[in-house]
Amino acid sequence: MVQNDITLLNEKVKKERVFIEDVFSEMQKIIVGQKYLLERLLVGLLGNGHILLEGVPGLAKTTAVKTLASVIHVQFQRIQFTPDMLPGDLTGTLIYDQKTGEFKPRKGPLFANIILADEINRAPAKVQSALLEAMQERQITIGSETFKMSDPFLVLATQNPIEHEGTYPLPEAQVDRFMLKLKITYPNKEEEYQILKKMSFTHTDIELKTIMTPQDIDRLRKIVDDIYIDEKIERYIVDIVDCTRHPGNYKLADLKNLIQYGASPRATIYLTLASKAYAFLQGRGYVTPQDVKSIGIDVLRHRVILSYEAEAEEKTSEDIIKKIFDEIEVP
Repeated sequence: MVQNDITLLNEKVKKERVFIEDVFSEMQKIIVGQKYLLERLLVGLLGNGHILLEGVPGLAKTTAVKTLASVIHVQFQRIQFTPDMLPGDLTGTLIYDQKTGEFKPRKGPLFANIILADEINRAPAKVQSALLEAMQERQITIGSETFKMSDPFLVLATQNPIEHEGTYPLPEAQVDRFMLKLKITYPNKEEEYQILKKMSFTHTDIELKTIMTPQDIDRLRKIVDDIYIDEKIERYIVDIVDCTRHPGNYKLADLKNLIQYGASPRATIYLTLASKAYAFLQGRGYVTPQDVKSIGIDVLRHRVILSYEAEAEEKTSEDIIKKIFDEIEVP
């Protein structure tokens, strides 16, 4: 790509970035602080990737997703996952029509644009896996009929840390379908004071304006697709993902016994897309190595499966990924 093209793309991104600023400011009417969370929600939206949010109850995970849905003119559905759910409670089922004597499909709550899968790890594995086809194939089969999901289609799932009572760990195959896994932490003291000032009332009805339409999202995604990424940075992304599988090839042989399974090729695709979307949010028409580093842990933390040895040493996937980022040569 020639310099003129990058300059034009930069101008285009800066122009559309103003639109994103409006979305941010509208969401901040409800959400105090949490810049990391709000940015990553928009990375998922612009990169067309599902997001898994993990944190203890009360950290505004559900509120953030509902706020995002409120500023977009789309169909929103909140699904509270419980241990007694059945797959049909998500996807829908066949209903017998007495007039015609035929079974007709009745669509479930998954048929919306933005899905809040609340406390996803409280449902058993067969219900969690019912999301797989919808998340990956963007379609749902009821009986013999297959229905395409409308665009945009985004699953934003929340879960409590797995050591909490009554939770079922998500299968690796399903976790891999989330573009990002976010770890949500407590606000700092000043943010908590702002939350107190804003939310400690019996009535806190704050009106939110609708800023985005599906057409806007489609337009912004096309710009994200055009974001320039140099071949050296593409090779850098491939090296990072490959290092999770073959650390010995990158002078990180000490990690070999700590990683049971490395990241899949889906990680390479999502890390590239997320880096482009992150660069867009920073107001740039090109990706830098720092963009890859900034978003990399969120893309990889749920894709690097640790060995028993790593768990015995109390290592986390974040520790492993940080070491990889520290050691891999930056272009």
